[in-house]
Amino acid sequence: MVTVLFADIVGSTALVDRLDPEDVRALQRAYFATVAGVLRQWHGVVEKYVGDAVMALFGARESDGFDAYRAVRAALDIQRALDRRPVPGAPRLRVRVGVATGEALVDLAATHDGGYGAASGAVTSTAARLQEYAPPGGVALCAATHRATVGLIDQRRVPPVALAGKALPVDVWHATGATRPVPAPHEGPLVGRRRELATARDLIVRAVRDRSPRWLSLVGPAGSGRSRLLHELRRAVPTVDDVPVRWCVAHCPPCPEALAPVADLVRGVAGLRANDPPPVVRRRLAAAFAGLVPPAGLAEAVSALEGLLAGPDTREAARGAEVAREVLLSLAAREPLVVAVDDLDRASGELNRFLHRLFAAATARSLPLAVVALHRPEWADVLPGARDHRHRLDVPPLRPLETGRLLRHLLRRADRPAAAAARLLPLVEGNPGRAAAYVASLDVTPTALPPVPESVRREVDARLDRLDGVRRAALTAVAALGVAALGAGVTASAVGRLLGWSPARVVPELRALAASGLLVGRAGGGYAVADPVLREVAYARLPRAARAAIAGWAGQPSDAVAPALPPAAAAVTASGAVPSSALPAGRDRAPSAGPARSDWRKRREWRSAWGLPRGAPAAA
Repeated sequence: MVTVLFADIVGSTALVDRLDPEDVRALQRAYFATVAGVLRQWHGVVEKYVGDAVMALFGARESDGFDAYRAVRAALDIQRALDRRPVPGAPRLRVRVGVATGEALVDLAATHDGGYGAASGAVTSTAARLQEYAPPGGVALCAATHRATVGLIDQRRVPPVALAGKALPVDVWHATGATRPVPAPHEGPLVGRRRELATARDLIVRAVRDRSPRWLSLVGPAGSGRSRLLHELRRAVPTVDDVPVRWCVAHCPPCPEALAPVADLVRGVAGLRANDPPPVVRRRLAAAFAGLVPPAGLAEAVSALEGLLAGPDTREAARGAEVAREVLLSLAAREPLVVAVDDLDRASGELNRFLHRLFAAATARSLPLAVVALHRPEWADVLPGARDHRHRLDVPPLRPLETGRLLRHLLRRADRPAAAAARLLPLVEGNPGRAAAYVASLDVTPTALPPVPESVRREVDARLDRLDGVRRAALTAVAALGVAALGAGVTASAVGRLLGWSPARVVPELRALAASGLLVGRAGGGYAVADPVLREVAYARLPRAARAAIAGWAGQPSDAVAPALPPAAAAVTASGAVPSSALPAGRDRAPSAGPARSDWRKRREWRSAWGLPRGAPAAA
């Protein structure tokens, strides 16, 4: 799954006809340099230049689950960057941008530094045609990009358009700007989290009563219910011993914006909205912090906080963050305070340092303060201080009985038959977010087992891409062989034969994947992918030819290796490099004639299928 951005200059033909060739060259250089700089900032890769148009890929090499968001942010920033960087002697440039999300076949080696033809699929042409329906200086989005960015990007729907090659009109949205994430409404009963809620409540109450700050980490994968637990925690601790508790909550955006969550904390204390005009901001800051800042320094403090709110990533914001920290400490000295930050694994180093210094200062002053950090299990915060002041509370998967209750509740609310819960139960894996996504997908396919919902696919893709290349290859091999063997356990020897690894190499990797919960053991010493959705997504990421070859290869005797699947083509050393002996002829060694040349082509195809670069450096 990739997101494609296609940007084209408005009226470029007439513009070039009016300019001298030297001026055209200067214009092109400035334009391409500006666009490429923005794309790099948002981790996009230029796939091709077509005249004065630029096509870029997001999520082609690895995904964080927010590729569509980064692409739209890049599209909006391209417009602003061109406005800020006019070309001397040339008219103001306006561009149209189209952003489309969908499936593509990607040549990973070509995407490393950008390359023509790195991605193939209808999504590339859709992005190019969508830009024609964006206004000058505007950004047009397809339906899939809209769904992936709703709540993160301000956008308005426009009438459907007829794109060349499409049988039906296509839904289109115009992006108008980024918006601060708004917490999703939490409706319905809390299922299966009473113990975690009670533990977290007791820790916060202890921090307030003992005036001994606590750092509480709520840890769980995406969709596990961390945010819902925080919501319930705020409701469970409105007061301690009849003393009101002040809650300050912020949320880290999908891409690090250094101190933006700190700015949100300040807005929460002052009662500000993101779009309040400067006079309102100044007045409310002065009123909210009059008793928390010495009168002599109030004007300077308000000015610093205005700088933080105006641009959380500017130099002025650093001074505003220092003031914000002292304001929060002064607030904690007056009333119990809980500072909570959701999705801290996305945070920048500046935000982590802000929270650590806040916690250290509160500890030194014995203030009734608690910090609640929500993040994924893979992310580990290094927090100084006494160990008994730090607490980790894991948010585990729901048990099958609890998952069934949640599914039946969601199905009733969606007016769907409760019997569907039995079909969805194995796919949900105790994840509340995944349960909601699957129930919502029944609106499209109410009777059949639904495909993997888009939101779940994005999360699983990102989970796979967080693995290093070696373990991702091992997991994909288990997934592919498991599908070919109709779910039976996959032995280490089969994985070793498929990838060309020795037993000493493959066994530790499979054990490590099992220890992390990605694989489970089967009778007879085999392995299977623990999560059926993870198995499906990993298998689907292989090209059709690879899947067909594996299906045929899996049924062969253990001493036979299908000619179309040379293990050496997928060999990876522990250091992540392909040994020269495993390289096919024609790349690092001289090509030979006849059948060997055909074998080289097959090896190259398999190298690409497994995500191995064509040259010596290799990462599966």
